[in-house]
Amino acid sequence: MPRLEELDDPHMFEAYGLYLLTSNHRFVRRLKNYYSPSVHGHKTWRSSYLLMDYFGLKPLPRRARVMEVGCGWGPAGIFCAREFQARVTGVDMDEDVFPFLDVLAALNEVEVKSVRKRFQDITKRDLAGQHTLIGSDICFWDSMTKPLFNLTRRAMDAGVKQVVFADPGRSPFHALADRCEKYFDVTCEPWYALEPKRSEGYVMVVR
Repeated sequence: MPRLEELDDPHMFEAYGLYLLTSNHRFVRRLKNYYSPSVHGHKTWRSSYLLMDYFGLKPLPRRARVMEVGCGWGPAGIFCAREFQARVTGVDMDEDVFPFLDVLAALNEVEVKSVRKRFQDITKRDLAGQHTLIGSDICFWDSMTKPLFNLTRRAMDAGVKQVVFADPGRSPFHALADRCEKYFDVTCEPWYALEPKRSEGYVMVVR
């Protein structure tokens, strides 16, 4: 059964051992006075919980290097840092998401390095030495399928052990999975998470 915890603040909640904030939390509202994420980086997206549940069942090695792409507020990467002491880098094209990531990381007593880059600008050198590349809710337009496939290919060429993406099941995500299956060892299966409430979607693993 999920472990639930009552919190005094109605805009703070707990899921998979993390403390998370709603967009109405006073810290978030204060940050919005100075930073305006423009590429959907305005909340924790639900596919992040699919990744947390997945890695809860299939743990990462301790202190593995993890890169979360399209990280937004970075909840999945923060989970890896807290649960496995992973050395996490959060990558996003929108630098205005990083103050929100920093607040969540501090709230959960971990550190996450942040890097501003687009998918297509992440190089093999950036990927070298990473154990796992993760991303959630990042393939929501058809135009994202090609750059994410190319990023996956560079990751495999750079020696990344696995690429793990989660999504509610949008057609661009399935197109990405179909394309990856032609070149790599891929599993793409339905997944659900029960915290903080039930979320459903798919987890694609490329090895």
